[in-house]
Amino acid sequence: MSAGRIGVIGGSGVYDFEGIDYFDEVAAETPFGQPSDVLRLGRYQDRELVFLPRHGRGHRFNPTNVPYKANIYAMKQLGVDWIIALNAVGSLREEMKPLDFVVPDQIIDRTRHRPGTFFDPIAVHVSFADPYCETLRKILIESVQETGVTIHEKGTYVCMEGPLFSTRAESHMYRSWGGDLIGMTTVPEAKLAMEAEMAYATVAAVTDYDCWHVSDDVDIQMVIEFLGKNAVNLKKVVMAAVSKIPKEPTDDLCFSALRYAVLTQREHVPESLLEAYDFLTKHRDSES
Repeated sequence: MSAGRIGVIGGSGVYDFEGIDYFDEVAAETPFGQPSDVLRLGRYQDRELVFLPRHGRGHRFNPTNVPYKANIYAMKQLGVDWIIALNAVGSLREEMKPLDFVVPDQIIDRTRHRPGTFFDPIAVHVSFADPYCETLRKILIESVQETGVTIHEKGTYVCMEGPLFSTRAESHMYRSWGGDLIGMTTVPEAKLAMEAEMAYATVAAVTDYDCWHVSDDVDIQMVIEFLGKNAVNLKKVVMAAVSKIPKEPTDDLCFSALRYAVLTQREHVPESLLEAYDFLTKHRDSES
């Protein structure tokens, strides 16, 4: 297995990825069930990539029911160290316009019905102060700049449960909190990637202003139109980023997130969790 693989998780509108020399498809089995779809392995330039559509081909899963744990675990099984996540979002700021791209640096979690950790019911407390890998964020910012798409280099992503869009009151509340983007999929994906000690960052493609905007209530037909336009540029960003991503883990904290985080001793780990626990913490037990 090639080390340092780059994972690409396609969001709404990105269900396939042309231009990659695919050489295998893996129908992964994990302790958390099956991922959203088969994982496609391919080469681009001198790197191996693993592509997975978050919602499955045909958009089979709504945001609540995406099998996030299986998706991230399967990426880890296939030797992925770096994950580029592609997300469609609404804008909570006038300056973040439809068709702009944002590389967020913070998250506000408003989900309610999703498992947020690999490790329930045991105690594993991972720092999540900076939810996105800074090295990967910088690479994605540079790659967006190369495409000529308008880029916003920071932003707070409010992740709501969905599948309905926000009420007008919620939209104004998120703005008052300092939210810049509204979406439905970066949580728990970013949390699970951190627990799996993988670098994770997202390119958020703006499809609309949320309903706070007096002239622009969210309209699904408009969203679909902009999804298609954004998808072309998102793929260009990924292609530009591949050659810039290090082949080995860096000193970013995400690659050592489990150090000192595991409080429960192994003998108290439920048998049903042992396979996943051993896989994810195999080199951390002596440091915890």
